[in-house]
Amino acid sequence: MSPRPRQASDEELLRAGCVAVARRGPAGLTLADVAAEAGLSAAAVVQRFGSKRSLLLAMAADVAGGDRYVFPTLRALHRSCVDALLGLADCMAPLYGGTPSGVANTLAFLQTDLDDPEFHRHALAASEGIRAGIRALVSDAIAAGELVDTDAARLASAVQATLDGSLLSWAVHREGPLAAWLRRDLATVIDRYRTAPARRRRPAVRRRRPRGPRRSP
Repeated sequence: MSPRPRQASDEELLRAGCVAVARRGPAGLTLADVAAEAGLSAAAVVQRFGSKRSLLLAMAADVAGGDRYVFPTLRALHRSCVDALLGLADCMAPLYGGTPSGVANTLAFLQTDLDDPEFHRHALAASEGIRAGIRALVSDAIAAGELVDTDAARLASAVQATLDGSLLSWAVHREGPLAAWLRRDLATVIDRYRTAPARRRRPAVRRRRPRGPRRSP
């Protein structure tokens, strides 16, 4: 009896789709590319999603909810809210394949996002979710004394804009790893709002009691 064909979850197929987009771009992507990435037959992907457009829309919807996973993970990995903000660089770099062509192919999705109302709805939700997550980290960093008191919404917008622009800038200049480039640019913005380092409290020194005059024998 032949073994049953392997079943893949929707999550696995969507992840395979993101990898395939980074390699091929949305225009050149085929369902066969996604199937090959997932280790399935093209017929299995067609049966699940029906068309390339349906698959891309499902991918866009999945990305739109990514903030629900990104920010809890960042908070779990970093005790400091500022460190979590800088950790966005490590989260974003793998999504773009870590190569200039990966950034270009993934950003090519933006044209569809801006031109097609169905895709734009998901792109807007994704952007708003990321900004809300950044704003929450900024607010918590202010409350914890890591950042000076400032307009959290405006700083969150600046951090998000820096992250987006830094991706494109790295794809042009191609200096060093993508994550390191993103982290440097994020630090340039965030460091201006850091509070002065708190002085460490010195451990209390026990004072010796003064000795009385020695008694003569």
